[in-house]
Amino acid sequence: MTTASCLFAYVRSLVAAHFGLKASREFFSGFMDSVFKAPMLFFDSTPTGRIMTRASSDLCILDFDIPFTMTFVISGTVEVAATVVVMIMVTWQVVLVAVPAVIGVLYIQRYYIASARELVRINGTTKAPVMNYAAESMLGVVTIRAFAATNRFIQTNLQLIDMDATMFFYTNAALEWVLLRVEAMQILVIVTSSILLVMLPAGSVAPGEYYSGLSTSYNVQKYVFLTRFYSNLENYMISVERIKQFMNLPSEPPAIISDRRPAPSWPSEGKINLENLRVKYRENAPTVLRGITCTFAAGNKIGVVGRTGSGKTTLLSALFRLIDPSGGRILIDDVDICTIGLKDLRMKLSIIPQEPTLFRGSVRSNVDPLGLYTDQDIWEALDKCQLKKTISVLPELLEAPVSDDGENWSAGQRQLFCLARVLLSRNRILVLDEATASIDSATDAILQRVIKQEFSGCTVITIAHRVPTVTDSDMVMVLSYGKLIEYDRPSRLMENEDSSFFKLVSEYWSNYK
Repeated sequence: MTTASCLFAYVRSLVAAHFGLKASREFFSGFMDSVFKAPMLFFDSTPTGRIMTRASSDLCILDFDIPFTMTFVISGTVEVAATVVVMIMVTWQVVLVAVPAVIGVLYIQRYYIASARELVRINGTTKAPVMNYAAESMLGVVTIRAFAATNRFIQTNLQLIDMDATMFFYTNAALEWVLLRVEAMQILVIVTSSILLVMLPAGSVAPGEYYSGLSTSYNVQKYVFLTRFYSNLENYMISVERIKQFMNLPSEPPAIISDRRPAPSWPSEGKINLENLRVKYRENAPTVLRGITCTFAAGNKIGVVGRTGSGKTTLLSALFRLIDPSGGRILIDDVDICTIGLKDLRMKLSIIPQEPTLFRGSVRSNVDPLGLYTDQDIWEALDKCQLKKTISVLPELLEAPVSDDGENWSAGQRQLFCLARVLLSRNRILVLDEATASIDSATDAILQRVIKQEFSGCTVITIAHRVPTVTDSDMVMVLSYGKLIEYDRPSRLMENEDSSFFKLVSEYWSNYK
């Protein structure tokens, strides 16, 4: 008997682990695949803490709690059913109380589950703000201390923790509520069974059956544990529901469209045509770019200026297809960028962002993340960016470590790393997204000199607030509230005192008087 029991327990655990691991792997793969293929708009509108909650606590529940709980629910159901059968065989009269008790328990459970699911859903939404606020506080701890706002942030964090703990308490209080009532039903069945066994006429029940029925009736208390595990399983299923929500996210367009791949030499010129370009971030959102039509000639240096909210960043997002146009077209060398794959498009565009991004790894993996170039090519790019001397004295050379966000390198050096990347790619189109707004003058001079020398025949689009950055451009585009109000040579625009560009220049220099 003991051997059979151990064998059954082993098989039960093995089956639960096998199917639990299989289900967990499927959910994890689907979750990660969906998140990594989600459009940029999803990450802009979804707090990081919410994504981390799904990827940590919800997946942890799916990995461990659900298989463990489901095993006990199945085995507990079998044990309780066997107990009830034995009780009925010994004292069938107990059915008169057991059936109403079971109906009452099922009603109580249904009543509880309807409320418990909502409590668990609410509890799930209170965890994300705690994680998100803690992450943001750690990133901005220097600023928080500089402005003596430590106590305010601590109090806000405690309020978020209290809110999460309150919902957790309510969830457990509701579970204890249902267990109290189920236990009352269990006691009713045990007492009834005991009374019937005592009051039955002598000889109607054999002594062995008497003691067997009495001891078995006490096993009905397992129904309380079954109720607890079943209620927990229902609550855990909310985590599955939350994971499935992230498994059904809308996906970005395909990376490669086999029958619409551009020529390997595309773009050979770098000409960009904007034809009645209209962009909005959501279906029912207002239009951000409103019918922009112009041409960036091949090899020209284009400056894009405008006040905050004019649509400069949106234009950049549309060029890289972080947002697809709601109307109009963007043509690069007469190829509509919306008809080709994202990889084919983005591999042909280079950008130096306002905030340079480095990843944990080495100098090589940050300059050449895809491993497409030789060491000689990398050293040549670093030499042009004046980083070769700095890196060549390090013992690891190109394998020199880079910490998270490149914190072991200065802001100027991180910007030069981004410059080295675009030098390696040698694309015909380069975008500078306010690249000189947060670096020192020496790095700015290196950046401007390298761009003039190495990208003289390329189309360079500079998006900047600082007017001197674009005054030496071939053409200047002035945006206002998503509309193109001026597009001409900067010298010609400066001759007209009524032009918006002239007013921006005057306003800029007036701030330095």
